[in-house]
Amino acid sequence: MVALITSIIVTIILAGLVYLYAARRPAGAPVTWGEAMIGSVYAFFLTFMIFGVVPHQWLTVAENEWSFRADRIFDAWGLITPQSQGGWFPFDITLRAVSDSVAAIIYIIGLGIMVKMFIDWQNRGQAKKGSDVVPTSSYGRPLVKRG
Repeated sequence: MVALITSIIVTIILAGLVYLYAARRPAGAPVTWGEAMIGSVYAFFLTFMIFGVVPHQWLTVAENEWSFRADRIFDAWGLITPQSQGGWFPFDITLRAVSDSVAAIIYIIGLGIMVKMFIDWQNRGQAKKGSDVVPTSSYGRPLVKRG
């Protein structure tokens, strides 16, 4: 359980550092070879954490500490008891299937977070729609169209 929580915290911190760096780095600045290598290793490690370590730790906790095995039936605290156990639900859901479904949800959320981070990185230098920032000329005067 400690490893699962630690892996989630490390992943959140790594993702947050991307946003902190994006706020400092100007859009369109040239990238050196060293920066590109560090960035690629960082992106690979973040991807490894999101798609490798966190789901693995979840499955380890679910199977070892919480006993989400294939021989245990999920009945949602008596709400969806299967017909094989005398209930109304038409099929059995094992706790292994529940833990695998949670792992799939972790993958889907991780993919969404990665896509959002890529979009935010690419759009980091653009002004937001509806912002009150008035563009200025090279002399520092506001460029406002007079009507």
